[in-house]
Amino acid sequence: MGSCSSCNSGNSPEGGGCSMAGGQPPKAPSASLEDEKLKKNLQRIAHKILVLSGKGGVGKSTVAVNLAIALSLEGKRVGLLDVDFHGPSIPTLLHLEGRRPEVTDHGTMLPIAIEGGMKVMSLGFLLNRPEDAVIWRGPLKIGAIKQLLGDVEWGDLDYLVIDFPPGTGDEPLTVANLIPEADGAVVVTTPQDVSTIDVSKSVTFCRQLNIPVLGVVENMSGLVCPHCSQVIDLFKQGGGEEMAKRMNVPFLGRIPLDPQIVESSDAGEPFIFHHKNTEAAEAFRRIVAPLLALP
Repeated sequence: MGSCSSCNSGNSPEGGGCSMAGGQPPKAPSASLEDEKLKKNLQRIAHKILVLSGKGGVGKSTVAVNLAIALSLEGKRVGLLDVDFHGPSIPTLLHLEGRRPEVTDHGTMLPIAIEGGMKVMSLGFLLNRPEDAVIWRGPLKIGAIKQLLGDVEWGDLDYLVIDFPPGTGDEPLTVANLIPEADGAVVVTTPQDVSTIDVSKSVTFCRQLNIPVLGVVENMSGLVCPHCSQVIDLFKQGGGEEMAKRMNVPFLGRIPLDPQIVESSDAGEPFIFHHKNTEAAEAFRRIVAPLLALP
């Protein structure tokens, strides 16, 4: 990926220096050629799973990482793509901060492979520092999204899990419109009404774009006590399930708020990989079962 046109317009982080990998960008191809390239690049991927939420702070990226790892542990060839511009947290969650994707001789990028063979790509890999802000206008973001989808060599995959930006605005709309034949979306919420009201908009978003809703995940559903392992209804339970019933979409399951998930996330160690025998890990396995059954 080349440097972006924001470098000379004051829109890059800190007002100078391109945050994208590589040198000067090549001449942009026409929209039709660009879209055809993107479609061809993604056609070697059997299943494309979108992970959405109507708001930030619900643990969407943590869910995306652990769903991808759960699929990989089932022997599937899995890729994980992070297109959250303003909070690309996948590098932190997988302890990949500071890593850079390899750029091939013909200008494409190779995703970073982690233990177990899962392939990972994130906008966060292309920032100079984790604290850099992406201060770009819409057209620059759209161009970067197209490059992340069209210029990354995923190869043959069984699943590509895509961690979307929160909300239902320009960025998630662009990504959704650019992904051909997506299998559907996993919508993540927490149990509280303040979350389910906002997240229900993601279900409406999918319906308006004709994207199947694979189901709702209720994250942070009860707290696992670190002393007795009993589940405490810290934020209450059932809000996500009630929303799923109200919106007439499948409910995939609840993931309790386990302190070990927080510790694993901060350490960059995927929870489900390192804590396989916990109730939360079992919850992730139940949630991926319908994804494994996709035709």
